[in-house]
Amino acid sequence: MDSKGAQKEFIELPYALYRSEAHWVPPLRIAVKELLDKAKHPFYSEAETELFLARRDGRIVGRIAAILNKAHNQFHREQAGFFGFFDCENDPAVAGALLTQARKWTSERGAKFLRGPVNPSTNYECGTLVDGFDSDPMVMMTYNPPYYDSLMQQVGLRKAKDLFAYLSNANRIEMKKIDRVADKVLKTTGVTVRPINMKDFDAEVARVWEVYGAATGAWSGNWGFVPMSKAEFAAMGKEMKMIVKPDLVLLGEIGGRVVGFALALPDANQAMKPANGSLFPTGLLKILYYQRLIKSVRVLALGVVEEYRASGLAAGFYATLVRNARKLGYGDCEMSWILEDNVLMNRSLEVMGAKRYKTYRIYDWN
Repeated sequence: MDSKGAQKEFIELPYALYRSEAHWVPPLRIAVKELLDKAKHPFYSEAETELFLARRDGRIVGRIAAILNKAHNQFHREQAGFFGFFDCENDPAVAGALLTQARKWTSERGAKFLRGPVNPSTNYECGTLVDGFDSDPMVMMTYNPPYYDSLMQQVGLRKAKDLFAYLSNANRIEMKKIDRVADKVLKTTGVTVRPINMKDFDAEVARVWEVYGAATGAWSGNWGFVPMSKAEFAAMGKEMKMIVKPDLVLLGEIGGRVVGFALALPDANQAMKPANGSLFPTGLLKILYYQRLIKSVRVLALGVVEEYRASGLAAGFYATLVRNARKLGYGDCEMSWILEDNVLMNRSLEVMGAKRYKTYRIYDWN
């Protein structure tokens, strides 16, 4: 798909398809356009993509992106193809045509199987919602109609992995035990936890990238993890900067070296939804107005370098995040996403009283 007109149709489809979905949060069109810009977005320095539209009687009824993520395949020593930006009417024939086209395109480039949805990788929005349709998604999480899982199965895709989202409330978390563990860990390790310095934002993002992005980083052993290039990580940081609250982005340091970080963002979806995907003529004003009313946060990431992972340092981050969220007036707190087989993290969240309230699914098609 090369024409600007076709790309506009690709971007516009969800706004028509989801117009009756009460819990869908329309993304900003300009943000989607930037994410799909192969000439400018740093994701595409190590990836190839092609966009496809399905038409019936001249009407667009579905869309999909076929993705060859070289960074993923090199890191995992796999020959995977991916699909993303999947949207479709409730029609197995349309879904089958789209997914078959994505599999064909990726297989022609050496892929042995198809995996998704990822938009365009696991570092961005990913997964099909299969449980928890009764509330809006939080920032950088997906939403889709309940029939998507059935479409995937009818075409022949099978579950590769489920991703969990947990919900808690900062004001109802019992902190005594957590504070005790956190204080002991910080004292024993000598690690100090501090907010991000917004005046030195670019350098701070680079420090965090050392923890997150390196092959030996905090997520290197996780299923589906794809290390981002420094440029891609910086671009994502730049996008988040507009909604970052410094007290919710924490860096753990020892001797001037960053050994871990925690990232939580205010749920910007609450401000984005009224804008209906457009900044003008009134969308920006609506975002600015509703941004002041946000009372929920999402914890996106909490990672510690391997040598400190067994120290319990995560408790230090968690305790500080909760205290700061309370101070800032936030209540509901989503922790997402957590791999279904991350037993330690799932049990820890349940012990702390968090409730698993949404499930997202990644599929494979061999």
